[in-house]
Amino acid sequence: MNTDLENTLNTRHCEGRMTEAIALRLRDCFASLAMTLLIGFSMNTQAQDVLTRDEAMKLALQHNYDIQVAQKTVETAQNNASIYNSGYLPSASASGNANVTYNTGENETAQGTSTFDATDAYNYGASVGINYTIFNGLGRMYNYKQLKEQHNISELQAKQIIENTVLQLSSSYFQIAQLTETVAILENALSVSSTRLKRANYNYEYGQSTQLDVLNAEVDVNNDSINLLNTVQQLENAKRNLNLIMGRTLNTDFAVDTTVSFSMAFAAEELSTKALERNVQIEQTHSQLRNSEFAIKASRAGWFPSLSANAGYAYNGNKNPASPFLQGSQSYGPQAGLSLSWNIFDGGTTKTRQQNAQIALESQKIQQERTTVTVQRDVLNAYSSYQNALFVLQAQQANLATTQRNFDRTNEMFKQGQVTSIEFRQAQLNMLNAQSNHSQAKYNAKNAELQLKQLAGVLLEE
Repeated sequence: MNTDLENTLNTRHCEGRMTEAIALRLRDCFASLAMTLLIGFSMNTQAQDVLTRDEAMKLALQHNYDIQVAQKTVETAQNNASIYNSGYLPSASASGNANVTYNTGENETAQGTSTFDATDAYNYGASVGINYTIFNGLGRMYNYKQLKEQHNISELQAKQIIENTVLQLSSSYFQIAQLTETVAILENALSVSSTRLKRANYNYEYGQSTQLDVLNAEVDVNNDSINLLNTVQQLENAKRNLNLIMGRTLNTDFAVDTTVSFSMAFAAEELSTKALERNVQIEQTHSQLRNSEFAIKASRAGWFPSLSANAGYAYNGNKNPASPFLQGSQSYGPQAGLSLSWNIFDGGTTKTRQQNAQIALESQKIQQERTTVTVQRDVLNAYSSYQNALFVLQAQQANLATTQRNFDRTNEMFKQGQVTSIEFRQAQLNMLNAQSNHSQAKYNAKNAELQLKQLAGVLLEE
């Protein structure tokens, strides 16, 4: 019976050693895969060309799909505002006609009745003419001004799309920069964890630590590897998003500049003043208000008469069937004239149109006031958020310096065996969090600055 028990214990011991061996092989394979991907990513990063934000903006302005569509809309509005669509130019027309009949009949005259055989009878004519509206109650003038104002509105809408695209591009660019920094942080964390794992293995082999230290180090290496691989994947996705905004091939690889500078030199009051003058939303309300005023003036044209002038040259001729009377005739020469029309009462259509235009104008004034107040509020909120973001950035910089000193000291104590692996890992995690928070705070502050510049209407001045 003792022999059976010993065999069973030996079997379980062998299985345990086999399980441990398999776990070690899996760990080695996973670590090897992570390091292979990391080395490949690092080599690829070093070979990439650095894409600056200015270069990215130039590409987006040339190839972004939304901007291209906006430009086509502006071109359409520009065509509509052309002199050819204004009604100021005269209209010219040309016409011609010819008609042939084949008749048999008789003519009855005072001398008696005479018959005629079937013969051709025809008439013909041609004319050219010019017509020009001299006056139509100034409706033509204000309609033309509306078309020009609509062109201006289209340009402002295109400007807003460009601003939104620049803001979207900057946000995507800085996301890539932040992920790039995060990858570098996680690379360093994985290197530290790998060194710690090697030290734990050496200590275990020489009996200076327990297997628990080795297992903890393995778990930390695996976690750091997973975090790194996930961040690399996020970085690749972010690059494809930026390529889409720039309108180029999605898989084009590149690196970005992680240097960030801040250039907001205006106080809150100055920014509010600039927003009233340059904010694209407020500019659109001004333009739409002018358009509504033109619509009212154009609607009054129905109360006035319309005067037109025409001139032309005509040629006409005909040939009649055989008869004792006129066999045919021809006439030609110029003609000119004036025409005056006045719709004294149109059933109230003009009055209704004018009332609706007045209501639209009043509604536009309310919308303008609402937009102005809203933009002022947004500027103040954005300025406050920007100042807070700068303060958070300074706090994170100080926190990063503190955690770095704490980690360096803990690392030295860990090498000397004065702190446990758990305490070392906690110091490492604190440093990772501080580095990530500092990186995030830096780009949050820059994005807040750009949003503030957009509200103040100075974003495109960069």
